[in-house]
Amino acid sequence: MNSNDRAPSGLNWLGSFAVLCALIALWWVASNAGWISRVFLPTPQATFASLLEGLNLSGESRNGELLAFTQATVGRMVEGWLLASLFGVVLGAAIGVSPAVRAWIQPTLEFIRPLPASALLPLAISIFGLNPGMVLFVVAFGAMWPVLLATVHGFAAVEPRLAEVARCLQMSRAAYIWKMGLPNAMPDILAGMRLALTIALIVAVVGEMIASQSGLGQAILLAARAFRASDLFAGIVLLGLIGFVSNALLAFAEKRLLRWQQP
Repeated sequence: MNSNDRAPSGLNWLGSFAVLCALIALWWVASNAGWISRVFLPTPQATFASLLEGLNLSGESRNGELLAFTQATVGRMVEGWLLASLFGVVLGAAIGVSPAVRAWIQPTLEFIRPLPASALLPLAISIFGLNPGMVLFVVAFGAMWPVLLATVHGFAAVEPRLAEVARCLQMSRAAYIWKMGLPNAMPDILAGMRLALTIALIVAVVGEMIASQSGLGQAILLAARAFRASDLFAGIVLLGLIGFVSNALLAFAEKRLLRWQQP
């Protein structure tokens, strides 16, 4: 790869940063000029101050409750995502390697897939009650579908000649999945896992709001009810940072794991 190939990426980052700065500047003007009441739109300075105080980074004597809420949400998101990835890959591989099983199961998967995970919260509450396990179940269920469907698609798209080679070598089904199917399906699986991580964060926040579980979702809801706009926006900024960092880490891991595909 030469410098000309890398130039567009640098320009994209510069353009993205410029857009972000423009949005923050517009936010600063709108709040300081009084276009929107500060009861609903705090200034960036107030939001940043609330963020530092909540994370216990301001140097003052604070309890850092926002940091504890962040840890709870991130932990719930990661645990649900890991469970979703595990079950999604295992079930997807079992379905994807068999055309007959795909023909039987695919319609059912397509029927269940569009169901929003948040719509299952009342059912999950009635089964598990209002506890962290209930939220974890809903997070894992909602995040599983991108991984499951991506895995099915990845295994179904494996070159048919590889299956013929596996039969000629008398490979077992498990050996075929591990040595041929999984490496070829890995790009689809990793793409599904990146999407699943975003869904896990969204469902975790919604679950915390509805089920009154400790986390950023509950903190944002309580701040909105108390008209603490700066705390509300601080929580939203944190959610954005969590999503951005987690996606960047997965993108880096995906690039490292798929180095063998690069020319």
